[in-house]
Amino acid sequence: MSERVRTRFAPSPTGYLHLGHAYSAILAYNFAKEHDGEFILRIEDIDPSRCDQKYVEAIYEDLQWLGLEWPTPVRIQSEHYDYYQTHLDHLRDKGLLYPCICSRKDIIEEIKRSGYAPHEDEAVLLYPGICKNTEVDTDNNSYALRLNLEKALQHLENEQLFWTEILEDQDQKMPAKPENFGDIILARKDIPTTYHLSVVLDDALQDITHIIRGVDLASSTHTHRLLQELFGISTPYYMHHKLLCDPQGNRYAKRDKSKTLKSLRSEGKKPEDIYDIIGLRLSV
Repeated sequence: MSERVRTRFAPSPTGYLHLGHAYSAILAYNFAKEHDGEFILRIEDIDPSRCDQKYVEAIYEDLQWLGLEWPTPVRIQSEHYDYYQTHLDHLRDKGLLYPCICSRKDIIEEIKRSGYAPHEDEAVLLYPGICKNTEVDTDNNSYALRLNLEKALQHLENEQLFWTEILEDQDQKMPAKPENFGDIILARKDIPTTYHLSVVLDDALQDITHIIRGVDLASSTHTHRLLQELFGISTPYYMHHKLLCDPQGNRYAKRDKSKTLKSLRSEGKKPEDIYDIIGLRLSV
């Protein structure tokens, strides 16, 4: 991992950026500037059913309007499926993947039959292993490739995983517990990656030293530490920041149709107005 600080902002182009995105991007940008480092932009567009080129162009426009700068070319994840496939094959060769044809409904019903109440949060909806030891028809069914957590943990030889969390008062060593999140999906039949796989590989490839993202993604870090270990990747520092909320106390989110930077610009807002709203000034 590079000695020079490198941060990144890696949005998915599934909608227009909102104030929460502005907060996260500027926080990462400022951290890099304040440490004489570099800020990277990456486009995470591996969901073709939801991503749209117009949102990619809007991301560039919004961030430039806010005053952010980044090196080019920007890494576009959908242009690098071969890269993810190579690493997926590495895990397959180790016997750490298995195909799964279960729907979310199948999983919930199986969990109910097992006597456990399913949680609505996908992050804690642990896969019960329906397909783990079963031959499934991958020719005639859509399927996902899951990480066999039990076998993956055996590769660690009882080594405990940690990461360093950057906090306001002092850094804290955090234990990673991937066993709490089960056999995660790493790829699908037609797309050789998911968020977990691509973000770990790209952060390493782009030599990201400090990952600054919302606290809603903190739980992913447990799984990401396991993947880093399996690939022999150095562990970056992490900073999971607070989530920005609207005046009613609701966090800004695309699915809630939060007011976008694009719409705020159309209302005549200036970058300085955005800085005031989110409580951050841009470092120069």
